[in-house]
Amino acid sequence: MSDLSRLIPLSARVILTPGGDDAGAAYKRLNPGASVRSDGGGPADCIVIDRALTATREPPGLLRRYVQDLAPNGVMVIEIANPAYWREAAIQPERGTFDATSMRRDLGELGLVAADVQAVITDEAAGRAHIEAITPELRDRGIDPGEYAETALPEAFIWRVAREMPDQLIVAGDMLRPVGGVSHLRVVHPLRAMAAEPGVSTYLASSASPPEIPRSETTPKIFILHRPALVGAHGQGIVDGLIGKGWLVVTEFDDHPDFLRGMNNPALLSFHGVHAVQTTTPALAEVLRARNPELGLFPNAIEVLPDIRNFTDPGILTVFFGALNRETDWRPIMGAINAVIAIAGNRLRFQVVHDEGFFQALRTPHKTFTPLCDYDTYLDLLGRSEISLMPLDDTPFNRAKSDLKFIEAGACRVASLASAVVYANSVVHGETGLIFHHPGEFHQHFMNLTAIPDLALRLGRAAREAIIRDRMLAGQVARRVAWYRDLWSRRDALTAALRDRMAQTRAIS
Repeated sequence: MSDLSRLIPLSARVILTPGGDDAGAAYKRLNPGASVRSDGGGPADCIVIDRALTATREPPGLLRRYVQDLAPNGVMVIEIANPAYWREAAIQPERGTFDATSMRRDLGELGLVAADVQAVITDEAAGRAHIEAITPELRDRGIDPGEYAETALPEAFIWRVAREMPDQLIVAGDMLRPVGGVSHLRVVHPLRAMAAEPGVSTYLASSASPPEIPRSETTPKIFILHRPALVGAHGQGIVDGLIGKGWLVVTEFDDHPDFLRGMNNPALLSFHGVHAVQTTTPALAEVLRARNPELGLFPNAIEVLPDIRNFTDPGILTVFFGALNRETDWRPIMGAINAVIAIAGNRLRFQVVHDEGFFQALRTPHKTFTPLCDYDTYLDLLGRSEISLMPLDDTPFNRAKSDLKFIEAGACRVASLASAVVYANSVVHGETGLIFHHPGEFHQHFMNLTAIPDLALRLGRAAREAIIRDRMLAGQVARRVAWYRDLWSRRDALTAALRDRMAQTRAIS
């Protein structure tokens, strides 16, 4: 069966799943605050009718049965098996009474329209091999193999229908080489989340070759550049090329640029040379707004709530540390860590990702090192731990960092022991984690967590509930989409402002 949960709009709050709860259960991991039910009882923002249900009753009848339960702005997701699927049908099967034309006619009679239709194609390689093998027979019957492939490859079709055609929005973005999952959190996950909204199409693409979409003055087209280094004529060419193809250009940036090599270059266009900038923290927003007043603030958020995998052995606590370039942050507390190790002994295990210096400094044989890894592996290691250490030295660069490590740990039900820098704004001390201001305070809190495992469990549970309540990506989707639409509505003025900023820069240089 298909994963229909990814086609339920993340803005939906009430989901009706009359055919079963599989899609609803999966959707709750994306949007834990949503209500999922299997019968009526009030308007639903989304009604999910899976293939098992359409196999027992004709789709038009199902539409008539459930349209009364659809909220005015709601969406119906309906999966229909393809009677011409190559594994189950002859070359020219009896298609029965249902087809796309009759479906659209029935929708119209009910006051509904097809927002989009998606083909479900599984095992495409085997299907194309089959079609290649029967190509002579197809040609003998006057059937074009390419047209037959379009008909026979899909195992099913998923229709999303609504009471009116949704407004269109196209969002594309590029991505730097993935490091520590940040690229996925800032680019891949938001694109995937927005694509669940009817009318929104998203693409992961290179700025040098954006999606070939016909230019339209009415359909918004937003291109997001992830941490770009737009310098001189080359950078200008990238922006001009995108604008020339009808795109509005946004820079995505989540670090303080003044402390990154090359980001203070007078020829840099990454901020003032684009239409708008989006970032993660209020501190960064203040810095970047001075370079470009059009700024969107979208804190890092969790796309999918992880399964709980920790606190399985009451006699063991696993401590997680995973970070890039943090030696100056952890060095002051290493003495306190080793002092607690000396007391706790075999009860403490350590899981270290990337930072080999931290790993080597731990005075215990009970430790495991993992080099820089993909994001799924990172989250799996974190999720199997009970305590996460998050030290940050008090520097201007660190003050602009996000609380990403806390929301990741909280989502996994891991207790956070974090510095006041950055994390004091997110962690409620004693409720959703513990905050330290100096090494002595770190030592005290670490001792308490080690001596009282129930404390770590209580903090982890409360943190997970806080993430579910406030920091799921589902809660940002509507605001992101609205911001992009607003930018597009002002694109002429934003382009003029962009050109003016660049002219001023050239005059100064």
